[in-house]
Amino acid sequence: MNVQVKRWLLSYAVAAVIFAAVDVVWIGTVANNQYESQIGDLLAPSVNLAGAVAFYLVYVVGIVHYGIRPSHPDATMRERVTGAALFGFFTYATWALTALAVLKDFPTVVALTDIAWGVAVCSVVTWLTATLLRRMFARAGTAK
Repeated sequence: MNVQVKRWLLSYAVAAVIFAAVDVVWIGTVANNQYESQIGDLLAPSVNLAGAVAFYLVYVVGIVHYGIRPSHPDATMRERVTGAALFGFFTYATWALTALAVLKDFPTVVALTDIAWGVAVCSVVTWLTATLLRRMFARAGTAK
């Protein structure tokens, strides 16, 4: 396996752990309460685990590709975080604005909160992952 593939897979693994941890905190402290109070009648009685796992597996690919960019070692942190923020904005806006457009009485506050969360979580995951990887690679003598 070549170095680029190894870096990409390591970036994916680190980002997946960070994203899952940050998202669990968000869901437990903000999203569950907001969803229950604002769209409780739309919620399933329990989480579809297969759907949730599929979302995380696929979504982290986007964060790695558009944010962390392990294939572009010369990208600045600003470029990485900007790419991640845009990825988060467009992906979460797709869900939230579609829900606003097609679901009866879908609350605007939920749509706006979700979009803001998409921007924030992708930016934070990218920044944390890129910072951690930079330190790991510097210690290993393979900077960038």
